Amino acid sequence: MTMSSIMQLRDATIFPTNEVLKNVLGERFDVYSIFLDTITVDQYNLTVEWRYYNDGKVWLAKVQFKKKTILWLSVWDGFFKTTFYFTEKHIEAIAGLNISEAIKVEFCKAKPVGRLIPLILEVRIMDQMDDLLTLVRFKKSLK
Repeated sequence: MTMSSIMQLRDATIFPTNEVLKNVLGERFDVYSIFLDTITVDQYNLTVEWRYYNDGKVWLAKVQFKKKTILWLSVWDGFFKTTFYFTEKHIEAIAGLNISEAIKVEFCKAKPVGRLIPLILEVRIMDQMDDLLTLVRFKKSLK
């Protein structure tokens, strides 16, 4: 992570509309937009719910399948982050996924949050979409 990265969407009174997100993400809004368009239809059928969280003083999107949280999405200066949470029993399966080695390495180094291990992706370019969607499908498939 670069030191200049600043988490956006901190004003509780400003809902993260597409207009607001375009301003924050700039040219990377397209990547965000395509990701959301993809996961909210057919094969994925996920719902995206933006909510302002007082504890962190920030807007986050909770992405769910039915009642199950698949990932959390936060918006930064010029990119967005997706955070998936897994348990220790999923480490091996994630190591076997067809995703970038760098993601696997970062995941292995991640510090657990309680009993959950965060897998965080900083999404900046379309080339990351395959890895991202692979993780979405994996998380959705878990019981």
